[in-house]
Amino acid sequence: MTMSEQVATHAVIPTVMDSPQVGAVAKMYAKSLLDAVPADKQAGVLEEFGSLVQEVLPANPEFARLLSSAVVGKDDKLKLINNVLEGRANPLFVNFLRVLARHERLDLLAPIHRQAVLQHELRAGKQRVQVTVAREVSPETRRAIEESLAKALPFTPIVELTVDPELLGGMKIRVEDTVYDGSLRTRLKQLRQQVQQRSTHEIQSGRDRFSHLERD
Repeated sequence: MTMSEQVATHAVIPTVMDSPQVGAVAKMYAKSLLDAVPADKQAGVLEEFGSLVQEVLPANPEFARLLSSAVVGKDDKLKLINNVLEGRANPLFVNFLRVLARHERLDLLAPIHRQAVLQHELRAGKQRVQVTVAREVSPETRRAIEESLAKALPFTPIVELTVDPELLGGMKIRVEDTVYDGSLRTRLKQLRQQVQQRSTHEIQSGRDRFSHLERD
């Protein structure tokens, strides 16, 4: 599984870690990491980062707890990082963890990793596109969606496909904060609003005509 696939399939549970403030801090550190690592070594560093977040820490909960604990001091965390990772991981990555420890940001490892992957993709001319459909699609249909998006967008899309039966039909496409909604549910809602507006207008017009007749 590639680094991008790991991020795309990683389950994200909404928590305080998904807040805009956390995202902004995570993005800042992610950019700092990429700026500090030569372009030809970034993929390797991000792979080590992903391994730490997705494999090492879940398999060693006590290690994870010590790194993120507000009770454990900076110096102890630095010693822990040196003892566990020095000589076993890329020195640039180990040094980045030391920076996080000094700034008491080791509790943000997961969001920083995700932001680092996203920023790495952006710098390579790629961007994630969330596509929501009403039902499961065939591999052929998925390829057709990916090809259509690649032609329509000014970057190489990394499609994250999800299913939402409430859509009824059609699809929703999200690129960053912009949503292109072509779902049947949305079209039905718009149709209902148009009917309601037309009915309200007709009722008001009828009242106006009736008022004129009374005056006449």
